[in-house]
Order: sequence, then C-alpha cells, then structure tokens
Amino acid sequence: MHRERIDSRELIQRLKLEPHPEGGFFRETYRARGNVVRENEGDARSASTAIYFLLCDGAHSAWHRIRSDELWHFYAGDPIDVHVLDANGSLVTHRLGNALDHADTVFQAVVEAGNWFAAECHDAQGAALVGCTVAPGFEFSEFELAAPGTLEARYPQHRELIERLNPEV
Repeated sequence: MHRERIDSRELIQRLKLEPHPEGGFFRETYRARGNVVRENEGDARSASTAIYFLLCDGAHSAWHRIRSDELWHFYAGDPIDVHVLDANGSLVTHRLGNALDHADTVFQAVVEAGNWFAAECHDAQGAALVGCTVAPGFEFSEFELAAPGTLEARYPQHRELIERLNPEV
C-alpha cells in the first residue's frame, strides 16, 4: 500500500495556508469571475470558488453550514471523515481518501447546501490535504459555526459526535 506522508509545516508554508475559523488551514485558490444570482434573491456572487484545506496535528473542522453545495476532493495524506447532518437528523459520514489504497474511501463527496457538517482525520494523528469547491461561490457572510449546545439539543442521538467536533469556544 502506498502511503503519502504529509509534512504539514512545509505544506502550510509552500501552499501559503492560513488558519481557518472552523479549524485546520486553508487558502482560496479559485474564484470565478462570472457571477450568478440565486433564485428569489438579488445578490450576485461568484459562480464557484475553490480552496485547499489541510487538517493536521489533531485539528478538526468544527460543525458549520453554508448556503451552497460543497464538493470535497481528496488530494494526499490520510483518510478524512466528513460527517453530515441533514434537517431530519440523519447522519452520513463520507470517508475521503485514496480509493486505490483504501477500499472504504472515495475521492470526492458532496455536502448539500444548508446541512451541518464537520470533518476530522480518521486517525486523529493523521494529516490530510483536501480541496473544497463551492457553487455558488463561498462567502464568509453565509458561513455559520454551530452555537454551543444548539446541535446537541436538536440531534440528541448524535450528541457524542457533535460535542467532540464542536467549535472551540
């Protein structure tokens, strides 16, 4: 089995990654010049955006949601679990990884607009470089971190996972 080890410090520097408010490190790599307008809304926004996203050193992506679909792409490192809660409380975990090396992983997964989601390396000591493409494009004004206690109250059946991946307060 081929295993790509990530030197997270070197990668942060080489890719010019910065700390992300949800956890991990990121850098926007693409913002479409063309704009779109959502149905029943007047604000124009980029048609699409893309970022590099690195999880390492035990960090996780805390529970958050956005108003657009987000496509996750696996690039290198260890498998990463992307946990998604829909409005009905159903939990789906997508395991991103090198699907040629890990039969239980996929190269891409979609988080639909409005769903709460969080991510972590499957091995807490692992490191993973992924990409996220958002359409219509990502705007921090539409980024919402879960308030402490909110998701636990709404989805008590997933309390342990929600509490473990809560944002740092």
